Amino acid sequence: MRAVGQNPSFRRQLQSRLERPLNGCDRSFGKTEGVPRIIARRGGPCAAGLLMERELKFLGEELEKPPRPFVVILGGAKVSDKINVIDRLLEKADAILIGGAMTYTFRLALGLPVGKSLVEPDKVDMAKAALEKAKARKVPFYLASDNMVGTPVNTGKLNKKGKPIFEIQNPRHNNSTSIPDNEEGMDIGPNTVKTYSEIILKSKTIFWNGPMGVFEDPRFAEGTFAIARAVAAATQEHGAKSIIGGGDSVKAVNQCGLADKVTFMSTGGGASLEFLEGKVLPGVAVLTDK
Repeated sequence: MRAVGQNPSFRRQLQSRLERPLNGCDRSFGKTEGVPRIIARRGGPCAAGLLMERELKFLGEELEKPPRPFVVILGGAKVSDKINVIDRLLEKADAILIGGAMTYTFRLALGLPVGKSLVEPDKVDMAKAALEKAKARKVPFYLASDNMVGTPVNTGKLNKKGKPIFEIQNPRHNNSTSIPDNEEGMDIGPNTVKTYSEIILKSKTIFWNGPMGVFEDPRFAEGTFAIARAVAAATQEHGAKSIIGGGDSVKAVNQCGLADKVTFMSTGGGASLEFLEGKVLPGVAVLTDK
């Protein structure tokens, strides 16, 4: 019988484990937790690979006591996906900038009209609690002051899940915090871009997770791309430390050709958010030296 270290299958699993980023470490997979436990039982040390080491460094150590001002930029579709991160980072941030469709759940919580924008009505209380905590801690909590909007028109077609497919028509700038009844918020507007960029350029640490709008559509991409440029400028021109928290934010930075202009881009996906929330990730907990 081959020794464990000579077994090709085992070596492949071990190599895969060492090369894994933080993504996947939130689940008890054989490659992320099982293999290290086998090594530990045989008396061997369990170490992270270089990529995972950088993930833990920038999402952990660097954000534990960040140089200030520390600005958090959060976007994406759902408040529910980010609420625990917001709650955690409110204890450290000097300002939080909100974009994406999650903006409209916060607006709903403030009693503002959101038109046909994507919202989570059942998460309004959650959004209110976050706003109240920010106020209590005196952390500026910014929502877009203007938007790019469009009119959703039913195409008469259904997607794979059997739901109607809508086409966004009549894109325009809406210089208001209220969204008209027949329109949908699709991106932050130029006034918000200016405000957010000014705040970002004065920061010393930046954490960004989630796009500012539906940047896959060129008509609604400028908000996200402008924030990417501001983050890169803060990093290159003012020495800020910028951490991009995975997913669509990384995709946007890459599309702008700015990947080498920011400090670190996480590949951890949802596991990065769970790590920032303070959850114990199985694939991290098993390491000998954290």
